[in-house]
Amino acid sequence: MAKNLQDTVTLNNGIKMPWFGLGVFKVEEGSEVIHSVRTAIKNGYRLIDTAAVYQNEEGVGKGIREGMKEAGISREDLFITSKVWNSDLGYESTLAAYETSLKKLDLDYLDLYLIHWPVKGKYKEAWKALEAIYKEGRVKAIGVSNFQVHHLEDLLKAADVKPVINQVEYHPRLTQKELQQYCREHDIQLEAWSPLMQGQLLDNPELQGIATRHGKSVAQIILRWDLHNGVITIPKSIKENRIIENSSIFDFELSSDDMEKIDGLNKNERVGPDPDNFDF
Repeated sequence: MAKNLQDTVTLNNGIKMPWFGLGVFKVEEGSEVIHSVRTAIKNGYRLIDTAAVYQNEEGVGKGIREGMKEAGISREDLFITSKVWNSDLGYESTLAAYETSLKKLDLDYLDLYLIHWPVKGKYKEAWKALEAIYKEGRVKAIGVSNFQVHHLEDLLKAADVKPVINQVEYHPRLTQKELQQYCREHDIQLEAWSPLMQGQLLDNPELQGIATRHGKSVAQIILRWDLHNGVITIPKSIKENRIIENSSIFDFELSSDDMEKIDGLNKNERVGPDPDNFDF
């Protein structure tokens, strides 16, 4: 269990990844994303997650440079993730997409590169490109995003390198227990995007009751629940007070009763697309 903001989990290839970080989905390119990333790093965050389709990699890169300078840390202290978009899935196009992301971020390497969505008929070829980049030592780890159990089974039959991460929509209304169990059995680390269900859970009475008992916010309760479940989490925020609040979750524990109540909120309800019914 993570004890502080910079605690790490060891992935299946031996690389260490922070349990907690900043996501920048829908954070505007330019000053907004620069401020968000810089502020997070200044306040102790070491994991930053972006993607080509977010169209903010240049700003993320600038925020990283400013944040490192302000925090007095080096590139090796950070863990940076990006993702290849659906239109670039294919061997050569995925290789090119990686180079484009590196250039925009102004980095020499990424710590983690993911296939963003399991586009049928395309993700295995893209995975071969990720394996090539990984074997060349140009990325520290490779993984997937939004893969369901059947996608993972299909990929693992053809893969030389096992994904280290499966980043999926995960929150109390979408607990994905079967997927969680499969990933655990195959040593693939689960990571949560949209952990707060884009704010839709913040007025939930059950969560508010648990939050009141612990003297914490509903967001802090949900993010702590992620960590108790062994799931890496990357909440988004552009406000410094919220960035600090989101990460202030290492000074309390949820009881087994709390965990059961939160698990009981599951409705298999998504805010994002269903990976099996998504027009790619």
